[in-house]
Amino acid sequence: MSCPLCHGVAASFTKDKQRTYRRCETCFLIFVLAEYHLTPEEEKAQYDLHENDSNDPAYRKFLSRLAEPLLGKLSPNSCGFDFGCGPGPTLSVMLEEAGHQVALHDPFYKPNPGAFEASYDFITATEVLEHLRQPGRELDTLWDCLRPGGWLGVMTKRATDQKSFNQWHYKQDPTHVCFWSRDAFQWLAGHWGANLELIEPDVALIHK
Repeated sequence: MSCPLCHGVAASFTKDKQRTYRRCETCFLIFVLAEYHLTPEEEKAQYDLHENDSNDPAYRKFLSRLAEPLLGKLSPNSCGFDFGCGPGPTLSVMLEEAGHQVALHDPFYKPNPGAFEASYDFITATEVLEHLRQPGRELDTLWDCLRPGGWLGVMTKRATDQKSFNQWHYKQDPTHVCFWSRDAFQWLAGHWGANLELIEPDVALIHK
């Protein structure tokens, strides 16, 4: 079973009543097989249930866990890209309020293929990586859009040990098809020859 991140060999990891999970022996990504992927219509129906409001103080506080450390890295008037911005872009608004420019793309809500033809000082992906079906290809595409010296900022809850994973509510979302651990992020940074900063249990900054 080929890993969708590094194409390495993946072994059986665990299973529950809904799905079987595999873990790559090379990059340590945990993922489900394509047979468990939803159709695009089913996937969007799940996302339509989300109620993210850019004026919601609680949602802004949640996103500030990424926004604040990222803003501390950026030069004034930086140009960025919010990948997977969702139906109610909020992180981009927060970054624009701080004086930066942010392009948007979301395959369901704000398709913008032209965004991949530009280059950026920073790229953000909040609650996105767990949804990627081909994370190796998709993340390499983002990395190619990032200028040298730029930052990739991501938010996704990190998996730990198998016992905790078995009880983890995060894997119950049927749109979550791959799960990232500290080891998986370290592999990704090494693959790119980048520097990794893990901040909080669900925030990572990767410096090109």
